[in-house]
Amino acid sequence: MEKVKFGIKGLDAMLYGGIPLGSQVILGGGPGTGKTLLSFEFLYNNAKLGNNCVFFAFDEEPERVITDFKLAFPKLSDIDQLLIEKKISIVGDETTAGISAAGDQSDYQFGKLVSEIEYITTSAKANRIVIDSISLLKIMINNELSYRKAMIALLSNLRRLGLTSIMTADLHSLEQSNLHFTPEYFIFDGIITMYQKGLDSKRLLTMEVIKMRGSKHSFEAAPYEIIDDGINVLSAQEIM
Repeated sequence: MEKVKFGIKGLDAMLYGGIPLGSQVILGGGPGTGKTLLSFEFLYNNAKLGNNCVFFAFDEEPERVITDFKLAFPKLSDIDQLLIEKKISIVGDETTAGISAAGDQSDYQFGKLVSEIEYITTSAKANRIVIDSISLLKIMINNELSYRKAMIALLSNLRRLGLTSIMTADLHSLEQSNLHFTPEYFIFDGIITMYQKGLDSKRLLTMEVIKMRGSKHSFEAAPYEIIDDGINVLSAQEIM
């Protein structure tokens, strides 16, 4: 089975070498857990390997995504070159303009957005994408069943295009014990969660692979840190 690496040693170890090629993975976490940074680092590392990548910034302006990445990871200094070479393309507000006010045409607007995603990824000859985040997509369709059907259609389209994708989503709790997964999580091939864990007087950032269809993965929660050269996933021994 061919796998796609995150390029983050500890996380790839948890995934037994990476996520299966062509998988659609949801990355859930609370505010401040680093979902956007992790998903962008996934594209950065894959672009360095020669893949064409697209980052759909539905929550932030593209310039803000780049600035935040540079500030968080100052040692990853070649991001501008990857942007110039179009190994990474960032798409923002212009793609989602007006969809929040879709009203009765929400299904049509969602379909239009799916078509736009296909057009952009095909034009970029991309095989890796990130959608940050699907929380905006959920407000387009109020009916839960309609939303679930629309998400299934989106994932089917991404699979048809042969894309490997990461989609971020907000979790309403920072604590592992209070995590609650809404039904759409389980239509994805993989689920990775990022949360904060109480540890005496401080909080520990922790990630966990909940599901990865068709592939072995670790069932252990692993602490991680955000350092100058990327996200560093630690073993339990390393925090003792």
